[in-house]
Amino acid sequence: MIHHAPGSSTLTAPEFILNTERPLRDAAVLVPLYRDAEDELRLVLIRRGEGGAHGGQLAFPGGKRDPGETLLETVLREVHEEVGLPSDAVQVLAELEPFETRSTGFRIHPFLARVERPKTWIVAADEVAEVLEPPLAAFGPESHATEEWQLAGWPRAHKISFYRIGEHQLWGATYRIFHPLLPRLRAGEWDL
Repeated sequence: MIHHAPGSSTLTAPEFILNTERPLRDAAVLVPLYRDAEDELRLVLIRRGEGGAHGGQLAFPGGKRDPGETLLETVLREVHEEVGLPSDAVQVLAELEPFETRSTGFRIHPFLARVERPKTWIVAADEVAEVLEPPLAAFGPESHATEEWQLAGWPRAHKISFYRIGEHQLWGATYRIFHPLLPRLRAGEWDL
């Protein structure tokens, strides 16, 4: 099956289209988890607003590091700006392995955290279309797929792995962070 544009017509190219000319910029994202009233572990994702290079895509809250900030300061600032989560509601459990996205020019530093879910998410409407809170159980083999996608700006179709979350797909950099983390979360490596 060939997809033409999950989420947006302005998606960026995958890692097979490398831009090695520009220097990488640092960014930080939070992988936020919490337990609901039934003690079920839930992941917090955002769906980006329709504008920009990642419009319509599922992502972890986060963004570019500002001058003078540490990466932890960056992720706490971004999470507060994007979804209204204050820093005292975030307990960082681990700084995960950073990775590069040469197609977009970022070195992404993910932080795993246990969070206290607010009564209401306060989203930055210009950046975030919605907050999704799927249970970890939703990421089973039935929700995982690999398909050929042909997206705007890609010279040809390529196989892309993703998770189906309702009507959306979790893919790209967010998938690269989450997919190897999932078995570790299920194994109880951290106190969540």
